[in-house]
Amino acid sequence: MDLTSEQIGALPELNAKLVVEITTRFLSDELRKAGFQKAVLGLSGGIDSSVVAALAVRALGANNVIGVMMPYRTSSPQSTEDAVLLAAQIGLSTEKFDISEMADGYLAKRSNLNDTRRGNVFTRCRMIVLYDFSAERNALVLGTSNKTELLLGYGTLFGDLASALNPIGDLYKTEIRQLARFLDIPERIISKPPTADLWAGQSDETELGFSYDEVDRLLYHCVDLRFSGAQLVASGFSESLVTRVVERIRRNQFKRRGPLVCKLSPRSVTHDFLYPRDWGT
Repeated sequence: MDLTSEQIGALPELNAKLVVEITTRFLSDELRKAGFQKAVLGLSGGIDSSVVAALAVRALGANNVIGVMMPYRTSSPQSTEDAVLLAAQIGLSTEKFDISEMADGYLAKRSNLNDTRRGNVFTRCRMIVLYDFSAERNALVLGTSNKTELLLGYGTLFGDLASALNPIGDLYKTEIRQLARFLDIPERIISKPPTADLWAGQSDETELGFSYDEVDRLLYHCVDLRFSGAQLVASGFSESLVTRVVERIRRNQFKRRGPLVCKLSPRSVTHDFLYPRDWGT
């Protein structure tokens, strides 16, 4: 009998202690190789940015990490409250920059914007702020997108997907929850419904059309175990879900790579001239 998607085994239990050791070493080593000592990240009050902040503080020390809260005027007050709660718990220095004026200056000159386009404006405004903070503080921007989001293309190019280093990009959302509990992230942050808080009532899982638990099982079998589409369906995943997810992975490949350069010479940037960052160190 074919297994149902609920019966298919969950992802393997995360070795959180080892993950913390690897990700903190990654952050400290990669910053040093690039000639930096400090890091900056957007602190949204959500689980992903909370985990990255906690890892960065462990890796670099609280004095070398800046968390920037960037609400829009319609943002949920709870988002800022949760960010403040997390920062106080881990000793993180924070800054607050309200993006309402800069976003509204652009939005006022545009018409017929839907929620998605407005949300893209907000997240790109936030990245302008983060990269300016990084230049001011001589710091690198840390990414907070998890593996589920990266595979599905659930993020804004040159917005929340932009960063110099991403310590959690190889962890599925359900693994982030396990890691968050190991790091003692406040339970109210872990258990609240995932949202980018880009508009009132926005929910990640409603927007995606499936739960993170469900799609993470599918992604793990598809990407990590390399099940084919036919094997996924035979294992109990619905054909419509498999088709939707696989198509999202394919269609959003452009978000997971740098700009594709048209090859015209023997050594083209991104094709042949792949310069390791740590040469000479």
